[in-house]
Amino acid sequence: MKSFIHRIRQHEKMSLLILSFIIPATVMAAYFCYRGMGPFGSSTLLTVDLGQQYVDFFAYFRHTLLSHPSGLFYTFQKALGGEMFGVWTYYLMSPFNLLLLLFPDRALPSAIFWITIFKYGAAGLSFAWLLMKTRVQNHLPVLAFSTSYALMGWMVANQLNLMWLDAVIILPLIIWGIIQLVDTGKMRTYVGWLAALLIINYYMAYMVCLFAGLFFLWYWLSQTHSGQRIWATLYRFVGGSLLAAGLAAVTLLPTWYSLGISKNQYTQTDWSAKLEYFPPKMLAKFFIGSFNFNQMPKGTPNLFIGSIMVLGALFYFLQQNHSRRNKWLTFLITAFLALSLCFEPLDLLWHGMQFPIWYPYRFSFVVSFWLIWLAANALQPEFTPTLKQLVIPVLICLSTVIYVWVNVSHFSFLSQNQVLIGSLLLIAAFCLIALPNKQPWFYQVAFVLFAVIEMSSSAATSLNRISYVTKPEFQNYQQVLSTQTANVTDHDHSWYRMTPTFMRTKNDPLSGQYNGGSVFSSTLEKDMPTFMGNLGEPDGDGFVTYTNGTLLTDSLLNMKYIIDRQSKSGTIPANIVNPVSTRTDLLDYQKIRKDGLISTYQNPYALPLGFLSSSHILSLDNPTKDPTQYQANLWASLTGNPKDTHLYSAQNFDHVIFQNVKQQTKLTGAILQKANLFKPGEITFNFTPKTDNAYYLTLGSNLNDDNVTIKLNNHPLAQYPTYRNTIVVNIADHQKNKPVKLQLTLKKSTLWLQNFTLYQFNNQQFLTGQKKLAAHPLKVTQHNQSSLAGTVSVQSKKATLMTTIPYSKGWHVTVDGHTVKPVKVAGIFTAVKLQRGQHIVHFTYWPPMLNVGIIITLISLVICAFVSYKKRRSRLF
Repeated sequence: MKSFIHRIRQHEKMSLLILSFIIPATVMAAYFCYRGMGPFGSSTLLTVDLGQQYVDFFAYFRHTLLSHPSGLFYTFQKALGGEMFGVWTYYLMSPFNLLLLLFPDRALPSAIFWITIFKYGAAGLSFAWLLMKTRVQNHLPVLAFSTSYALMGWMVANQLNLMWLDAVIILPLIIWGIIQLVDTGKMRTYVGWLAALLIINYYMAYMVCLFAGLFFLWYWLSQTHSGQRIWATLYRFVGGSLLAAGLAAVTLLPTWYSLGISKNQYTQTDWSAKLEYFPPKMLAKFFIGSFNFNQMPKGTPNLFIGSIMVLGALFYFLQQNHSRRNKWLTFLITAFLALSLCFEPLDLLWHGMQFPIWYPYRFSFVVSFWLIWLAANALQPEFTPTLKQLVIPVLICLSTVIYVWVNVSHFSFLSQNQVLIGSLLLIAAFCLIALPNKQPWFYQVAFVLFAVIEMSSSAATSLNRISYVTKPEFQNYQQVLSTQTANVTDHDHSWYRMTPTFMRTKNDPLSGQYNGGSVFSSTLEKDMPTFMGNLGEPDGDGFVTYTNGTLLTDSLLNMKYIIDRQSKSGTIPANIVNPVSTRTDLLDYQKIRKDGLISTYQNPYALPLGFLSSSHILSLDNPTKDPTQYQANLWASLTGNPKDTHLYSAQNFDHVIFQNVKQQTKLTGAILQKANLFKPGEITFNFTPKTDNAYYLTLGSNLNDDNVTIKLNNHPLAQYPTYRNTIVVNIADHQKNKPVKLQLTLKKSTLWLQNFTLYQFNNQQFLTGQKKLAAHPLKVTQHNQSSLAGTVSVQSKKATLMTTIPYSKGWHVTVDGHTVKPVKVAGIFTAVKLQRGQHIVHFTYWPPMLNVGIIITLISLVICAFVSYKKRRSRLF
């Protein structure tokens, strides 16, 4: 060990930087290997959003860069179609993502493994770099602080949010830039790294910007400079910040537009000046392993940084070598950060005026940074606390332990053993800090080992409580999806959409490389879930799923192929694919392929992407909340036939059987109650179709999996489990004179039959309208993800070319080479007004505000080059 320490000291700086990367990376790699993750077993790091959302974006990242660059700015694989600039700047701009290019789709979990490891290591490296550049710490203890930073509770809790981790890596570099700016007036480091983070992830960069402002004020006001120099420093900071934003304008401005039609639509205006919880509760997060799954949707801030760091931050306020002004400033910054962790208006401010959905207090990593930074400044080799200095930290820690011990039952992430171990670690940390001689190598090694062991133990304890997707679950499904979709796309190169009746994630179209109707993205345009919800599809803030198609919506949205999972046995194991849709109306389509459980159907009624329609669509006002009527009104405005508003007609059930449920005469909207609360309650609805038409059932959002179990003809009704609007479910087709049985089993004592109505669809009337619309198609001659061209023939004096391209200001349309202004119809789609004749129509997408962003970025680069040139000239002369 002595010789090892000697070799480190010979090349101290480089050795410490290398070790600051290796230690956290090795710790987490060892833990992941122990869990059999990545390339070393049958498990993966895929969990929650990483497994349900990000991994599919990573697949899209690979496909776009390696084979389909036209999908860079826009893709029809995002719901019915959507811009992708916001997706790139939120999810995909990390330089670490280039590693994804080295792995095939089925090995993406292994790529994620290595990216995660490298990001842990890079976080330790950047913090060590900061400590050594500022000379706050210079020797072996640097590794204790860097490891505590890399393995802090926030990092462990949010390792699944890979795109956020770059902020933890870059934050120390931005802080070093601020220190350089204040001390020497040099802006290059600050401007460069801030611009980099703004480009890599604007969301976390916003939080870092707020903290950077606080840190600058603290460091700037702590200095003794006066007169013009102090104001010059302020001007440099403001100017440098604006210059960094200018350099990043090429991504920031298009992203701002993207947010304006998506995430910013949900900006919170209703808030109150209140505490979100009893503030001392956050103290429980300073104990080892203070995280579990329940903390993801709604919990307290992740603040674990280790015993030594907590004590170091406390000792900072008790040391005499800091000026009174510095300590007051430090106290004010610390108090502001602490208040931000529990006071609603400040919490809202840190999150860009939007309360987060899951993963609360996302900014708490800056609090952890601040506390570790204070600890690094306090725990210098020459510092030995006096008895007087020990009193306050001892009282604070003792009070904390007593409070948490008494209330441990209220913290689902803590046990008495954790509190006891945490208390012992605090005592050991007190003893370690209180030792008078900190120069010997064995003390420094003990100091580092203590931090590494505590942080590693906490990480393992927290992550042991999280379950992960296994490698076979991911790979087998991807194999099924890619095989089935490729069977279609390899043979049909025309423009169309397709949808499976099964799903692993809502982003299956992005990983399966097909134009679908589902997506899960924080940057989803708000018009999309509004439209899909009105149409009778499951939707939410940030997601839509096309799982409840009807004959009408399949036709309108050009769903040319439907891939169905059947219930009969076959060559593909049943547990690989999860059915989320019931589609007996597929009997109206042509089965073109069967592969074990999976059958592929071709829809002969799928309309083209564009077609001539009635001009009534231009003035359609469709306020109804009934999805069947919404579909019918939309269809009637396209065909121009008022009779089409009655495509769906309400039907009665033939008879209803109540078992342990109080009988009701009126069913729709009724509130059912169990007669005996301790026995199962069930209602059976029976009817016999009198035609071969399709029959659909509407279900209100209350009739979900939490409240009721639904069976159709004694089999579970396959349905996506969550929806906030009324959905449409197909329950019969081509079943004339064949009894249909629907069973509802109550999961609670009462059940509201919200919007529970049976409808018959007029198949013949629908086919008449479909033939009319299909007679005048836009014949697509060229297409990719961001442009397409086609020809259309107009016989009348004026006509409306209706398309199911989602409307966006980014779409530019030319007709016969002349620019025309597209029209937004039905609140979602793009239409073009045409005159009589044969026309060539071009649609091209270019991100709004990108050109302006490019110009501002170029100007900012010129400014940087000019300033650099002037400084070099001044040094020469």
